Parts: sequence; structure tokens; C-alpha cells
Amino acid sequence: MRQAEALRGVVAVDGPAGTGKSTVARRLAASLGARYLDTGAMYRAAALGVLRAGVDPAASTAVAEAVARCHIEVGTDPDVSCVLLDGEDVSREIRGPAVTRAVSPVSAVSQVRELLVAQQRRIISEATSAGGGIVVEGRDIGTVVVPDAPLKVFLTATATQRAARRAAQDGVDDVAEVRRAVERRDRFDANRATSPMCAAADAVELDTTALDVDAVVGTLHELAVARGLIVLAAGSRT
Repeated sequence: MRQAEALRGVVAVDGPAGTGKSTVARRLAASLGARYLDTGAMYRAAALGVLRAGVDPAASTAVAEAVARCHIEVGTDPDVSCVLLDGEDVSREIRGPAVTRAVSPVSAVSQVRELLVAQQRRIISEATSAGGGIVVEGRDIGTVVVPDAPLKVFLTATATQRAARRAAQDGVDDVAEVRRAVERRDRFDANRATSPMCAAADAVELDTTALDVDAVVGTLHELAVARGLIVLAAGSRT
């Protein structure tokens, strides 16, 4: 019987849409008995709160005020997806097209990022305070949220491959339109004034274009082992 392993510390996984961040980060966390934080889901919940308030996502001051009134909670169990907005489970609704269109301008507002980054850091601190581990994924984890993470990975893939993955995930037939949307999101996230999406200087860049999920998870596991972040789980035995 294989000995159970456990993660200690933080693994930061960044990259643009369609690179497989959520899938591989969640699976790595589950395999190592660690917590998992999807920061993108928090920004999506904020965007939904803005839309429900009837606020234009491009109106930064009104957006900041609307998000400040929202109560956003995210679960960190990699086996259970849970995102609450003012006490309501919105895990499915935040994946809809309206939120997808609104999330980039909402997440570009500096006050919104300040609020959510502070919350993300609290979650990470709680997960690691007693020697635990957490896999955190997003677009600015290694550069802003946890710049001292012992392992930072930046996932990439071609726009064509990322669009195909996103279209399959969302059940959309028009892959060309999905690609245009993906490329617009890339430009928006990479050029925003606050916390632009980019690889940290010490991040390991991994091109996932030709890799399946198992291969990417395996590579992340090897990197975590090399950094000394994986230990034998308490109470495990052969």
C-alpha cells in the first residue's frame, strides 16, 4: 500500500483561462489532503454581486461600493465546490456568461482586489497555521497574494487549445468565439493597472498545450517534492 502524503505550505498556481488551473490545483490538493482556494471564484462572486446590484461593471467607484456590501465565502475542501454570496450558494451561477463578461472589469478595480486579497491571505494563513497545506490558484497568487510561496507555477497553453478546453467545459459549439473571448480576457488581465496577470520571476512556467491533467498534476507533485513541501501524512503506514 502506498504511503499517504501530505502537503505543507503553499503551492501557488497562476495562468490565463483554459490552462487547466482549477482542475489540476483541485486534484493536487485532494491527492495530498490539502486545502484548495479558487480565487477566481471569489472575483466571479463579486461580479455577480455587482450585477445583482444593477451596477455597471465599468463604473469603478460604484463597483467598489457594491462589492464592499457583499459577503463572499468560499469553501476550501477540494472535493466540494462551495461559493456563497450573502449566504446563497452561487457556485453554478457564477459560471454563467453574464458573470464571465463582467468579471474582468470588476476584478480590475483596485479596491475590489484589496478587499479580496486580504480575505484570500486570511484563508491561506488559517490553512497553514498548524502546519497544513493549501493549493491556491488564480492570476496573481505568486506575484501579489503569496509572493513568498515556496512553489510558484505559471501554466500556459496556446489560445487555440485553451479555447477548445473552455468551449468543451461550457458546452459551447462556437470555438472561434470562445477564442476571441479568451484573448480579450488575456489582454484585459495582462494590462490592468492593479495586479496584472504575469508570471512571478521565480515561477516555474509549464506549457500544458500537449499535456493531459494527469501529466500536469504529476509535474506539480514532482516540483512540490523537490521543494520539500510533501511529507508522510500523520498516521499513515505501508
